[in-house]
Amino acid sequence: MKTKTLLRSSIFLMIAFATVLSFSSCKKKKDVIKPDKNAKEIIIPCKNEGRSDKNFFRADAQATSQDMSLSREKALTAAKQRLAGLIETKIKSVTDRYVNETEVGKNSEFEQKFENLTREVINQTLVDIAIVCEKNFQEQNGKYTTYIAIEVSKDAMLNGINNKITKDQKLRVDYDKMKFEQIFNQEMEKLEQESR
Repeated sequence: MKTKTLLRSSIFLMIAFATVLSFSSCKKKKDVIKPDKNAKEIIIPCKNEGRSDKNFFRADAQATSQDMSLSREKALTAAKQRLAGLIETKIKSVTDRYVNETEVGKNSEFEQKFENLTREVINQTLVDIAIVCEKNFQEQNGKYTTYIAIEVSKDAMLNGINNKITKDQKLRVDYDKMKFEQIFNQEMEKLEQESR
């Protein structure tokens, strides 16, 4: 008799547990946020052209002004700032991985010199950026809005870094060009995945 009662209790507990699990899994499905059915998607000009891939660092920006040329200049400056930040972050990641994987002697000195060199290369490269998309609009209030997307090639960055390193005797000693480029390419592929 006790065995039947225990068996029934066990079955009851398993059914209750399964029910709780099914309700909790249903609840998770309901938590998906959907836009209001009256919501309208906003298409931002030059946004897609501003996505980085494994061959190019890219950035986009927009700006508004009473003057059309000032609107353009502000958008271009904002895009360059975004691009510089993206490149600096990615190069820092490459440098950290490179130092750890190659066990460079005097790690902190190498990293510091390398970061300074990289900033110089970024500043020089941003002078040679390419504008891949630019759209100008005049708003109803008379102001101008410019949307812009810019890019700089991965190869331009790598060449700039390689050229600077070959001129620095201390850095050249600890620099393995093939290894650095391999890590750089892996990070660019990650960047492409993140930009999708």
